[in-house]
Amino acid sequence: MMTGTERIKALLAGQKCDRLPIQPLVMLFAAKHCGVPFEDYCRDGRLMAEVQMKFADDFDVDVLTTCSDPAREVVDIAGEGSVEWFKDQPPAIAEDRAALTDKSLLDTFKLPDPTKPGRMNDRIVGIDIMVKEAGARKSICGWVEGPLALAAELRGINNIMIDFQDDPEFVDRLLTYTADVAILYGKEQALHGVDTIAMSDAAASLMGPRLYRRFLLPQQMRVVSALKSYGVITRLHMCGQTGPLIADMKTLPFDIFELDFPVDLERARQTLGPDKAILGNVSTIGDLLNGTPEIVTAAAERCHHICGKFHVVGAGCEVSPRTPPDNLRALVEYGLTHTP
Repeated sequence: MMTGTERIKALLAGQKCDRLPIQPLVMLFAAKHCGVPFEDYCRDGRLMAEVQMKFADDFDVDVLTTCSDPAREVVDIAGEGSVEWFKDQPPAIAEDRAALTDKSLLDTFKLPDPTKPGRMNDRIVGIDIMVKEAGARKSICGWVEGPLALAAELRGINNIMIDFQDDPEFVDRLLTYTADVAILYGKEQALHGVDTIAMSDAAASLMGPRLYRRFLLPQQMRVVSALKSYGVITRLHMCGQTGPLIADMKTLPFDIFELDFPVDLERARQTLGPDKAILGNVSTIGDLLNGTPEIVTAAAERCHHICGKFHVVGAGCEVSPRTPPDNLRALVEYGLTHTP
């Protein structure tokens, strides 16, 4: 039997694979499954590792995910002043006190150091445990905030969207800084043994192609080029309706494109071409949350049929903690019983 890492590498290389890789994005569901408050999961990398390993074994998925929340880089850059914590949901950024409410503060920001104690290093602590205890069996997926995601978390999502029009020079400087943070953080995670790094830039789904091409695409290219130089598998997580951006996304040399259910999968496959690996497109709401095992199986089969040989089983975004376990098991079962 192949390991999780061997399976995904074989699929990406177009080589024989014993079955489809199964890599859903599961955080809140995993914590709930293990009876762990999500705030504790986010704040303690050791606990995150334990939860991910138990969940992956209990549900027979191929990947341990190190994603948890949008505030790791933010806290190490600018402190916790803009972050609100909750017991059983991810921390949120309070836009009315965003770290860059005053844009001039950008000139005072330095690159954070993920080797020193802090929230970025806490993820590294979790990675070390995952690699040591499960790396021989599972794929370990590191995680970095994409340039726009981190920019929105520092500046506020509404503010940054206005800045595209009112202050493009500031946006360029901010995106350059946040891309630099992603490159730095990705390198540290690669040094600690992850085989995959995902870049999460979901805020991009709020942009049109013109702004995406002008501002964000060049910075995402910088990040993915650096990640690939570290020798890891690269995964692009841009949930939401990214259909209008896919023609430009195609130019990014990511190994895996994670596509959310609002995206027209047939059109996306035609645009990306036949040999780009696509993860997801099973609906986290209509299929997994509100459906039945039979509906989930049919959705997984549809995605596999459209995507063809280069397909990774999963949803295009995080699995809801309220998802019936039997529905998630049906998604996993499809991967366990089908080959590329």
